[in-house]
Amino acid sequence: MEGLASDKPAPASGSAAAAVVAAAAALLEKSAKLSTKHWAGAAGALDQAYALRLRSEELIEDDVEAYLGFVDAKRAAKGLNGGARKQAVGAARELTIDVPILILGAASQVVELAEQLTQRGNPNLIADEAIAALLASAAAEACVTLIACNVEDPSDDMRLAEARMLALGARVRALSLRPEVS
Repeated sequence: MEGLASDKPAPASGSAAAAVVAAAAALLEKSAKLSTKHWAGAAGALDQAYALRLRSEELIEDDVEAYLGFVDAKRAAKGLNGGARKQAVGAARELTIDVPILILGAASQVVELAEQLTQRGNPNLIADEAIAALLASAAAEACVTLIACNVEDPSDDMRLAEARMLALGARVRALSLRPEVS
């Protein structure tokens, strides 16, 4: 798969993933608000969902800035070759990895919060919580794709390996929250 490592910038798709995480967190805000009679910890869950939504909204902008910074760095490095080009573009490339890692972390936290609300919150909202977890899990998978495109050597990057494990864990947990349908 060719991506940024081959100097072909991927669009700021992390922004879409961050927006999905923000939407999932917003679902959990609703669930937490409607769970206060069912769970004493619902107020804390509401605060956490709110913070995750706000952070994910910030990450939308951070991803756009990282992408545009990479494009600017590549333009500035035009005409450079080898190590000089790599050095000129390196820091900007790292941001195109760091931001999706942060989005993935927020997505994983949304899945964890959805689990808590499913177990302790309003039982009438299990579908909303499961959907929030599934959305966040999909965003986590999207981030893995971005990270894989943006690292220089996908076969030898620990960040990518860790991201894959985190996304896989989020997916397994999210799938386990789906209600049984008879």
